Amino acid sequence: MASGPVVIVGANLAGGRAAEELRKKGFDGPITMIGDEAERPYERPPLSKEFLRGKQPLEKAFLRPEEWYSENDVTLMLGTRAERLDLDARAVEVSGGERVPFDKLLVVTGGRPRKLNAPGADLPGITTFRTYRDAEALSQVMKPGARVVVVGAGFIGSEIAASARVLGCDVTLFEAEAVPLVRALGEELGKIHGQIHRDNGVDLHTGIKVEGFEGDTRVRRVLTSEGAFDADVVIVGVGIQPNVELAQDAGISVSNGIDVDELCRTSAPGVFAAGDVAKHPNKYCGEPIRVEHWQNAQNQGAAAARAMLGGTEPFDEVPWFWSDQYDLNLQMSGHPLHWDQMVFRGDVDARSFSAFYLDKGRLVACTGFNRGKDVRGARALIEAGVSPEPAVLSDESTDLRALAKQAQK
Repeated sequence: MASGPVVIVGANLAGGRAAEELRKKGFDGPITMIGDEAERPYERPPLSKEFLRGKQPLEKAFLRPEEWYSENDVTLMLGTRAERLDLDARAVEVSGGERVPFDKLLVVTGGRPRKLNAPGADLPGITTFRTYRDAEALSQVMKPGARVVVVGAGFIGSEIAASARVLGCDVTLFEAEAVPLVRALGEELGKIHGQIHRDNGVDLHTGIKVEGFEGDTRVRRVLTSEGAFDADVVIVGVGIQPNVELAQDAGISVSNGIDVDELCRTSAPGVFAAGDVAKHPNKYCGEPIRVEHWQNAQNQGAAAARAMLGGTEPFDEVPWFWSDQYDLNLQMSGHPLHWDQMVFRGDVDARSFSAFYLDKGRLVACTGFNRGKDVRGARALIEAGVSPEPAVLSDESTDLRALAKQAQK
């Protein structure tokens, strides 16, 4: 299946899976991946979990061995920044002035960590967390007894805090909202999640504002609305900002991400986008969403590759993600933008339960605390578009997968 050159801007999970899918489907034209990191494509989830806890070497995060790319004629331009998309000339201009021609272009530029605009925020010892190098550097200072301050109790911040506690660090966790993860999980589950951190020895402060940092050769104190806190290292985890600038400057439609259709096509002919940076339609949510999860990056990258080869199957999945913290495996299927009822199933006190999000009776999401089977069953129910009775959901004898199959008959 010969065709013109494909260029993938972003040598990450979405880009790597796209390159693999192109070759799997028989595309034998040139493929070039441009990435500003020095490493070949890798998975990010292990960085804040297994790697920081010393359970997995960083090398296991790579998607493919280095030789796979040469054996499959995939050119890696690593440590190279894409500076401009010339859509008229069908070329990507990179740092140094080189122009890389394309017939089809996939933009998987992901996002960058948001930084705090506060006095002293540039002191050594204050870091964000996103890359292989970030994880490698943090692992060197995350030692027993180290005073670790994490700003932001979202998933990245929570995972880093949990890993630090497992390693014996003295951990303080700040969250600006009244409860952690309130936007993702809701207030009830956010409170439970916060208590799990406290039960594991984290000094969690909510509704707190970080006002600045003090130090000498490196950060020593975090200044907040509640006073000053000593710190040996500070990790800022307050979300990511999608890297839309390349697309925006080229005149491609952007709105909290690069706008794509169900086939991952942008507003520019022959230009596709996927992963963290792509805002795509989702029938299960009823509106376009931009999802920053492993499943979305992996599967949408592959879906974009198929669409680039002329495929017509839409990318439309029930979102799913997981997070490992302490002895907690938290999973969610669905993307609860709106809900008016939450139904519990299991033992909340024992941290073995699921919570089902209903919107006007329709199941839109499920979060499981050490209940992966429930989450998988709920995903099937969401795909089936059913509106189960709350009493049926809360009944632990209910087989959720069987319920979904019955609804599809």
